[in-house]
Amino acid sequence: MSRVLVIGCGGVASVAIRKCCQADDVFTELCIASRTKSKCDALAASLAGKTKTKITTAQVDADDVEQLKALISGYKPDLVMNIALPYQDLTIMDACLACGVNYMDTANYEPEDTDDPEWRAIYEKRCKEKGFSAYFDYSWQWAYREKFEQAGLTALLGCGFDPGVTQAYCAYAKKHEFDTIDTIDILDCNGGDHGYPFATNFNPEVNLREVSAPGSYMENGKWVEIPAMSIKREYDFEDVGPKDMYLLHHEEIESLAVNIPEVKRIRFFMTFGQSYLTHMRCLEDVGMLSTTPVNFEGHEIVPIKFLKALLPDPASLGPRTRGKTNIGCIFTGKKDGQEKKYYIYNVCDHQECYREVESQAISYTTGVPAMCGAMMLLTGKWNKPGVYTVEEFDPDPFLDALDRFGLPRRESWNPVLVD
Repeated sequence: MSRVLVIGCGGVASVAIRKCCQADDVFTELCIASRTKSKCDALAASLAGKTKTKITTAQVDADDVEQLKALISGYKPDLVMNIALPYQDLTIMDACLACGVNYMDTANYEPEDTDDPEWRAIYEKRCKEKGFSAYFDYSWQWAYREKFEQAGLTALLGCGFDPGVTQAYCAYAKKHEFDTIDTIDILDCNGGDHGYPFATNFNPEVNLREVSAPGSYMENGKWVEIPAMSIKREYDFEDVGPKDMYLLHHEEIESLAVNIPEVKRIRFFMTFGQSYLTHMRCLEDVGMLSTTPVNFEGHEIVPIKFLKALLPDPASLGPRTRGKTNIGCIFTGKKDGQEKKYYIYNVCDHQECYREVESQAISYTTGVPAMCGAMMLLTGKWNKPGVYTVEEFDPDPFLDALDRFGLPRRESWNPVLVD
């Protein structure tokens, strides 16, 4: 039925590819492409004989538009699934436009080199105009809207769990539960334990930059920025228990504020253990989270890239990790003139994920929504030219697919609210 090119072969991509192969009536052909072709070959070999999906592999440097164009024009996919690094979003979007192919990713664009003068000038202007200083935002990809519309192509941005499923939860709440939504709190809890003194559950470069940045939230149409990790709350998560969670900046806040403009406040919280925070602060204090190159014994190295090489590969955490994740959205608002609250969320077990797809739940909860989003595009359920985030599409078929493929929703109409 469809031919899909997947760019990336890390932990999330591995989950997405394995789940695509479970839906081989939709994903009839897959090409797995990465800078390291041997990783693609190993994954393809592990799936041989287990699926009807025809799998091929390729080598590509996703920073190189010409290489991407050659690969896309040669393979002729119906969709490119970008499950590489967010640094590569724009080059892959450029290649899709040039080749006339639909595009999707799991996280919005951020630059690898935050000291680049051209990027820095645009970034500092945005900080002043919008009021938040995170390196990642949607403006770079939203700038492609007119190009994709004119080309008759769809670009789906941020179709992981958060961003992604959390936005679908918001669209679902707006469609089915509320006339008007007043507040949205997005809660991301990882109750898993991998047994290492310190490790990140997804790409260390992206993860550590995200959590060490100032926090921010949207209130009454304006950004409010706070020092990193300065707002803490405790919440009792179903199947996990009480956890400390901290307010972070997160990309879906930006798009939700645009697409559900009536909302008075949107916040994002993520849980962290004290050991993780202590290690992170120490690394930050000694400069190991810096993206600025330094000279060491005649070689130029980027500290956070060197740190990434030292830390455990997130893809290796699966067999070690025990416990569950709990991720969802709590809403307040009005329905038929009455005040109302509502909570929609998912609980995912690390060990069950590993038994199914040889991955921990962090990669699983991102890879499954990527597959389901691709399914929406390929089956025509989500189909309109332009650049969109998940909440701009009908949430019902997407959430139904998540229920079917391993991330079933749970609901509560009397949740404890976050103060």
